[in-house]
Amino acid sequence: MSMIEVNDLVKWHGSIEVLKGVNLSVRRGEVATIIGPSGSGKSTLLRCLNGLETFQGGSVTIDGLRVGAHDGAAERARVQRQVCLRVGMVFQSFNLFPHRTVLQNVIEGPVYVLGIHPEQAAQRARRLLARVGMSERLDALPRQLSGGQQQRVAIARALAMEPQVILFDEPTSALDPRMTTEVLAVMTDLAGDGLTMVVVTHAMHFARRVSQTVHVFGEGRIIESGPPDQIFEAPSQEATRTLLSEVLAA
Repeated sequence: MSMIEVNDLVKWHGSIEVLKGVNLSVRRGEVATIIGPSGSGKSTLLRCLNGLETFQGGSVTIDGLRVGAHDGAAERARVQRQVCLRVGMVFQSFNLFPHRTVLQNVIEGPVYVLGIHPEQAAQRARRLLARVGMSERLDALPRQLSGGQQQRVAIARALAMEPQVILFDEPTSALDPRMTTEVLAVMTDLAGDGLTMVVVTHAMHFARRVSQTVHVFGEGRIIESGPPDQIFEAPSQEATRTLLSEVLAA
């Protein structure tokens, strides 16, 4: 059963067509990765999925909730509010509140958006922070953490909302190799939980080892999709072969 269905999605930024009729299906509980060159529209697609971007054509359906490009503003806003409660997102730039501690960052959403009692939210936050290896830094501020530590807090923050889908927008692109390894280890652990995950990444080893489906993006479209072995060993499109040869040679 599909958790995410994207149909003929079109997105314009001014006079530039960023998404050119994207079609994408992600099964419930699937880990799907999206790879492709920079500027091909991958991050824009994620932002359309969680409502950070509006789009001019097509539709996005998540857990049966459909948002169409031509829906009325009130209807779109109503459905999008419900979608936001089901979808978490981890950004490449962490986006933690700089004036709040690690624990405060994680309980903010559950308390003020979901209306959970602060003590209950704190208990959940402590469990999640322990899972991502941050239980010793509950009172630290973001500026006192490494980039990898901040990203692990950001993952715990997204999980604290108990989403059904979690989107990762190049979560390791701002990290050095050691920190990248830390964060990918956490994501690999999460992949075993049955949570639906869509990951935009340049980490090809993660895409190959953890995902069930790899989608190759190019010039605003998905040009090829398939299981990791097919994409990495026998891609059908020349653009995929070129991308992999460039990335793996770097």
